[in-house]
Amino acid sequence: MEHVDVLIVGAGLSGVGAACHLETRRPGTTFAILEARDAIGGTWDLFRYPGVRSDSDMFTLGYSFEPWVGDKAIADGQSILEYIRTTARTHGVEDRVRYHRRVVGASWSSPEARWTVDVEDTGTGRREQLTCGFLWGNTGYYRYDQGYRPEFAGEADYRGTIVHPQHWPEDLDWKGRRIVVIGSGATAVTLVPALADGGAAHVTMLQRSPTYVVSRPGEDKVADSLRRHLPAAVAHAVVRWKNVLLTQFSFALSRRAPEVVKKGIRKGVVEALPDGYDVDTDFTPRYGPWDQRVCLVPDGDLFEAISAGRADVVTDTIDTFTPTGIRLASGAELEADIVVTATGLAMQLLGGVALEVDGTPVVPGDSVAYKGIMLCGVPNLAMTFGYTNASWTLKADLTAEYVCRLLDQLDRRGLRQCTPLAPDASQPTEPFIDFSSGYVTRAAKELPKQGVTTPWRLHQNYLRDTWLLRFAKVDDSMVLSNPGRWERGPSAARGSRAARPSRMDRLSCRCAGCSS
Repeated sequence: MEHVDVLIVGAGLSGVGAACHLETRRPGTTFAILEARDAIGGTWDLFRYPGVRSDSDMFTLGYSFEPWVGDKAIADGQSILEYIRTTARTHGVEDRVRYHRRVVGASWSSPEARWTVDVEDTGTGRREQLTCGFLWGNTGYYRYDQGYRPEFAGEADYRGTIVHPQHWPEDLDWKGRRIVVIGSGATAVTLVPALADGGAAHVTMLQRSPTYVVSRPGEDKVADSLRRHLPAAVAHAVVRWKNVLLTQFSFALSRRAPEVVKKGIRKGVVEALPDGYDVDTDFTPRYGPWDQRVCLVPDGDLFEAISAGRADVVTDTIDTFTPTGIRLASGAELEADIVVTATGLAMQLLGGVALEVDGTPVVPGDSVAYKGIMLCGVPNLAMTFGYTNASWTLKADLTAEYVCRLLDQLDRRGLRQCTPLAPDASQPTEPFIDFSSGYVTRAAKELPKQGVTTPWRLHQNYLRDTWLLRFAKVDDSMVLSNPGRWERGPSAARGSRAARPSRMDRLSCRCAGCSS
């Protein structure tokens, strides 16, 4: 079978970034990227609904090594997709992608220190295998083939069209139609103004409960000014850190003084909507800021559409669908030609790949995460999982740097296997993600746990993670070993300290059943 040093699963924002880091930091490392779909881009190639855009600024959603030069700080989906693909071409990783390749299973062999990976051709259904020394999942956090879609009473009687944003039909004619968007998350607050401003007769956002919504300028004036006087890379770095610090401050303040943040958000909404609008009903959640993700709307486009009468918000629950729309629990009826179920995502870890270690199945829900990147007891496996309180790519970049450091450490010591240790059984564990969003709570049992101390704690703090993943000891609470007789690595000089196994190496090898 074909063998590569590192196998990257997924060619989206994270997978392309991982490949670029490998190409730059570890020249000579053999790697391949397997992508189940037929194009690079992941989320930004999958979602095609009107107005699709980022809900984070592009200076932090973009890569640390590839400056964002677009005009918009909150960018549209097509611009983000082109940015990812341009980055892949620029850094020479585009040709490493193998399309229509879905990883369905992976089995680790300790005697061989390698993964055997089962791959399905999504076009033909044919199965193949290849092996790798290190498996790196960059599959995002949700299922691509289906979103979360609750069933509603009376759907069979409805004569209009029901659409989920994750599978938006290219030929859907929504101009001049009455549209109800069910949901109040990032997708809903993006869709409503896009549909309202794009020609829909009227758009209603139907929500069971409100979400925190904050207006933010679509362009970053500080960035525009800096780019006129500084090289693009320098300006990008400065604005990136400016936005990181502002986001960290906002999140910390939300945790320490939630009432202060609530009042500030409410004040912004009141100022953006017409006098007398019932802000408390439609835009004042029952939970605290950042207990769920805060939705950003560029230049207040959602509030503008509501103020102009092109859209409205209804806070109520659904009693049943009717032939012409939706009847609510209050007795009111919403007429709709099209209903969009922006009801959320279905979370999935590692793209649903079935894992085994020496013949024993790995159950992620029973595992403890290590640095938010690896699973305790599972060798040579990393997964990229971004922040919930900041841009995904901030953590993805740090994850890539850490994986490269870890592989460098193995090379320096002439070792091939790295296995994170679990925390002491007496230590308590907590859910992997401290979030009350529906898509998180629905999947809580399927996600690994986190510990209460480093390195098992998921900090959700970029400043702290920068130290932990970029500078701190790379292999704390981890066993580095070889599967069999210890051999000097190619980069270690004969007779040097790096060329000799330490006592811990020898003990680790015996624990793994090797002959050292």
